[in-house]
Amino acid sequence: MPTTTGNYKPSRSLCLLIKKIAALVIAEMGFSKKEYEFLAEIGLGPDNLGGYVNGEWKATGSVISSVNPSNNQMIAKVTEASVDDYEEGMLACNEAAKKWQCIPAPKRGEIVRQIGEALRAKLDVLGRLVSLEMGKILPEGIGEVQEIIDMCDYAVGLSRQLNGSIIPSERPDHMMLEAWNPLGIVGVITAFNFPCAVLGWNACIALVCGNCVVWKGAPTTPLITIAVTKLVAEVFEKNNLPRAIFTSFCGGAEIGQAIAKDTRIALVSFTGSSKVGMMVQQTVNERFGKCLLELSGNNAIIVMDDADIKLAVRSILFAAVGTAGQRCTTCRRLFLHESIYQKALDQLVGVYKQVKIGDPLEKETLVGPLHTRVSRDNFEKGISSIKSQGGKILVGGSVINSDGNFVQPTIVEISPDASVVKEELFGPVLYVMKFKTLEEAIEMNNSVPQGLSSSIFTRRPEAIFKWIGPHGSDCGIVNVNIPTNGAEIGGAFGGEKATGGGREAGSDSWKQYMRRSTCTINYGSELPLAQGISFGS
Repeated sequence: MPTTTGNYKPSRSLCLLIKKIAALVIAEMGFSKKEYEFLAEIGLGPDNLGGYVNGEWKATGSVISSVNPSNNQMIAKVTEASVDDYEEGMLACNEAAKKWQCIPAPKRGEIVRQIGEALRAKLDVLGRLVSLEMGKILPEGIGEVQEIIDMCDYAVGLSRQLNGSIIPSERPDHMMLEAWNPLGIVGVITAFNFPCAVLGWNACIALVCGNCVVWKGAPTTPLITIAVTKLVAEVFEKNNLPRAIFTSFCGGAEIGQAIAKDTRIALVSFTGSSKVGMMVQQTVNERFGKCLLELSGNNAIIVMDDADIKLAVRSILFAAVGTAGQRCTTCRRLFLHESIYQKALDQLVGVYKQVKIGDPLEKETLVGPLHTRVSRDNFEKGISSIKSQGGKILVGGSVINSDGNFVQPTIVEISPDASVVKEELFGPVLYVMKFKTLEEAIEMNNSVPQGLSSSIFTRRPEAIFKWIGPHGSDCGIVNVNIPTNGAEIGGAFGGEKATGGGREAGSDSWKQYMRRSTCTINYGSELPLAQGISFGS
């Protein structure tokens, strides 16, 4: 019978199969709860390494627990990456960049297409993980993963459209053109509320543009970081490409600070609070790096006197209550025209009272828990501040007594002059205010430091075009007759003022991930100078 020899080398596909079987066996032996065993399908176990460094899983930092926000019980353990792990990963990533940027853009697009297919094959189980670890309801969890898949599809087409311009030259026998080249390495720091979608907005575009990606996921959603990385890593391994093209770390502030300070990282994309974002920007600016910021939002909906009230109420409910008020695009301020104020408010309070709060994995749930115990405590503190500033609670306003981080969706009548209205309370709290004229409503919309998303409900063309014009909303997202949240990937996503000014996803956001060169080519034998300058003979 045939025997193996010392020179036998198993095929790459066999190695991948063995790794998957081993992960399944280890995981199924060790999860504390049977309902967590599905995580084995995406390579997760009861103990996980949180650093993907030069194609290997390693981590020498602290051991943390991933916690289910529905009951504050441990899902699994993760060993975080250390600063030493980070440096090892960056050395490899810097070398991988030299090869990746030389691969033609459409070929890079093919790799991203395969990443999308890998994610599509695990859509339901990844969505379930997002719901379990972050706390958003299952349809939103699946929708978040679908958003990365959509970004992959978008980026594939984009890989054949990274076009420059040909510019007429004023000089004879000269041509001017724009050339776009990769930056090198892009750092992506994501937040807990969209633990993988924001990666997709950045990484899919950065990769087809020829950049390597270094990802630091949110410290409280490490399992999502690991699971997504495993799927991405398999694609690069299958295509025999340098594994360090995509490098990821689970870790805290020390990894984020390392990314911000690292001169090898040309662009840092940061999603989080305005306070931390400002610190990141200052650090990156000190080394003359580029920064893309997606920060706080304090988003408003205006309901005019001619609005479709039923449509507006449905939109407001999703905008204010979806993801338990933890989206950057959550509606936090509602301006109702005085003539329809009570009618719209009564309908809104009525639907709030029917919202089911509970386990985000259960079918009928509309509102899951806040992400952490700290978030729940901040909700309580916020309600106390609201009451101290004259706010009147119309519905909700309390923490729900349970092992999880559940709170009641809340509607508050309050003065637009109250200082708490200018702040972002990251939870399902909606401030309601009355207005008389469109001009007054626009002024109220623009009166806060943040400038992410906004929407108006009206049928009047003159109101619509004023709203989207120079004297209208000052936000980066300006909607009409739809919620403030739920943006499509085809448009550029981002905001103004304290929201940071960054733009991700669609439109021409790709230009932030590339280096533009203006090239002038003299194909003649003379040397005419611009502006008709004569210099010497």
